[in-house]
Amino acid sequence: MIAEVIAVGTELLLGQTVNTNAARIGSGLADAGLEHHYSTVVGDELGRMVDAIRLALERADVIVITGGIGPTQDDITREAICGATGRSMVFSEEYADRLRRWWASRGREMPDSNLKQAEYPDGAQLLDNPKGTAPVVFLEHEGVLIFALPGVPAELEALLDLHVMPMLRQRSGEGLVLSRVIRTYGESESQVGEMLADVYDKSGNPSMAFLATAAEIKIRLTAHAATAEEAEELIAPFESAIRERMGSLVFGADDQTIESIVLGLAEQKGWTIATAESATGGMVASRITSVPGASRVFRGSVVAYDERVKRVNLGVSADLIEAHGVVSEPVAIAMAEGVAHFLEADVGIAVTGSAGPDPQDKAVGTMVIAVRTPEKAMARTVRLPGDRERVRTYTTTGALQLARLAMSGVWWSGEPKHGRWV
Repeated sequence: MIAEVIAVGTELLLGQTVNTNAARIGSGLADAGLEHHYSTVVGDELGRMVDAIRLALERADVIVITGGIGPTQDDITREAICGATGRSMVFSEEYADRLRRWWASRGREMPDSNLKQAEYPDGAQLLDNPKGTAPVVFLEHEGVLIFALPGVPAELEALLDLHVMPMLRQRSGEGLVLSRVIRTYGESESQVGEMLADVYDKSGNPSMAFLATAAEIKIRLTAHAATAEEAEELIAPFESAIRERMGSLVFGADDQTIESIVLGLAEQKGWTIATAESATGGMVASRITSVPGASRVFRGSVVAYDERVKRVNLGVSADLIEAHGVVSEPVAIAMAEGVAHFLEADVGIAVTGSAGPDPQDKAVGTMVIAVRTPEKAMARTVRLPGDRERVRTYTTTGALQLARLAMSGVWWSGEPKHGRWV
């Protein structure tokens, strides 16, 4: 079965809202074993919406529409489905009563405009929404399955799992699509592609794709099979070859994050962590503490923007700063050692640098990361392009990656070659 997604909303075209719903639907369609060829965004204009649905009816077996089924004047997805299929609009007294009860249970009087949500194209079904008032509108038209879902992400997620995906799995009978995402750090997308050129399988099952996102490169392996077990068997040799080839550049898979990996390593070793941050202003600590249970390992952070804080709290001597400058590896190592001592932690992660827009000691984009473990301490200088926020964001990720390497005993040496960290 071939599926198509239509996301409705002028706010999506204007960039005021990010179209996360399309990504969530696409993932669900893959899990259900459907091919997904097109995804369209259309504004809140009836003629263009009708055209988009008519085109999808010609080339898809399943159409999933998100948005435009609320109670306001610009919610016209029901009307567009009627226009595209030539059906009339009907009204469900049963669903209208359900809406009245929903509002009454919250001690509020229902606006008359909400009765619009009891309207639907003739022949369709209204599938219950336990998280809101807009139902799923389900219609089978000339062999094509049409689902219209609310655009509120929390409602859409629940309704996909409750109604849409079970129905599609039952009807497709085409197996499933399983993906494994291998997460790497330290090489560019093109260099990762070259490293894995002979692993790439042109037959396409599993397929391999390279995705560059926020300073890491993801390698996605996607297999189509009758069962999850068969898909895993197809993926396994490719994943094994990639991990062997890339070594410590691989840090995780699927939903694993670098911060969760770092915390896991610390727990395995019985180590605690503290950070000392200048240019990143607490961003490393924020990433670490975003992981539930971080308090078992994380001691705290010193945000040392002022040189006096570096001297008093971290024990970085004025002579060291004068000799090497604030943006230097000796100062970064002293910060990592100092925060480990000050907060009684086993691992100290330190960042100093010139994030811009004005240079500080060194050229803008020059950032220094140091990691101290009970075994030793080392620093690395990196030079990053982009504006201030990009430099700070990439440095934060780099600090966590160097902490991972250090805590794993995979230390680095010399300048990074082509950006490679090990």
